[in-house]
Amino acid sequence: MKKLLGIFVFLVVLNVLILFATDSQRWGVNHFHLGQRIGMSGILCFGAGLLIITGGVDLSIGSVVGLCACVFCTLFLDYKVPIPLAMLWTVAVGALAGLFNGLIVTYLRVQAFVVTLCGLFLFRGAARLVANDQQPAIGDSLADLNDFFLGEFLAIPIYLWLLIGIFVVTTVFLHFTIFGRYFFAIGSNEKAARYSGINVDFYKVLAYVLCSMFAGVYALLFVIHVNSVQPSDTGSFLELYAIAGAVLGGCSLRGGEGTTLGMFIGTAILVLLPNLINMWGISSKVEPTVVGSALLVCAIMDEWLRRRGASRA
Repeated sequence: MKKLLGIFVFLVVLNVLILFATDSQRWGVNHFHLGQRIGMSGILCFGAGLLIITGGVDLSIGSVVGLCACVFCTLFLDYKVPIPLAMLWTVAVGALAGLFNGLIVTYLRVQAFVVTLCGLFLFRGAARLVANDQQPAIGDSLADLNDFFLGEFLAIPIYLWLLIGIFVVTTVFLHFTIFGRYFFAIGSNEKAARYSGINVDFYKVLAYVLCSMFAGVYALLFVIHVNSVQPSDTGSFLELYAIAGAVLGGCSLRGGEGTTLGMFIGTAILVLLPNLINMWGISSKVEPTVVGSALLVCAIMDEWLRRRGASRA
């Protein structure tokens, strides 16, 4: 709870600093665009957070995004698959990528870092193969969807409404069902979870599938929003930002810790920090340094709080 309160206060401070750094005419527009970015980025952070809670990690998230984006464009442009059906197939491809990672990690007992690092290259190559290493000619094919998702409801961006819906569903799953308790149990002590009768392998695979499914959803939104796909680099480094958002939100890389509210706040912090840098006129070249520093501070604080709690116990 203290950790959650701390990052919430940090988020409030960021908002106040942005408020004073933005003139009154641009404030509303700026926050609307920030809401859009939080809505999209949060989807990846939720997927990464669920996996991290079980003690897993996925370095192939960005490549899965690239693969799913290319699959979606190929289906509805080249094979004339109806867009709703193409969306379902795209999310299914994401789920299959997660299933691939999860099965190798659990049943072949290969380290998650190695498996997903290999997946990073495998899925990127698959994306280039699917798109024939060419940028799809999307044109105005998604104009109606683009207009809808760029809109708002009750002054809140549609992207943010979508994230709020995912937040509610994920919260119910993680914090109010026995399956969520299994996730925490596996991340806290996998051996004890096995002895208690939990099907550890199944739930670890499920975590990988959910993580990659969220990446598939993000890929759909990315294509609709940007109206462009580069098979060689779409989604590059997104896995690092997804993991960073989850960790900033209080998820421990050791597993067994984290909340959906923390993931939401962590995503917002990750989006607001670069915006504040821009508002202060600081060169965008130092943006990765600021994000990395914030992540390092959170990791140090997490370790300090953990040791303090252990010493008291």
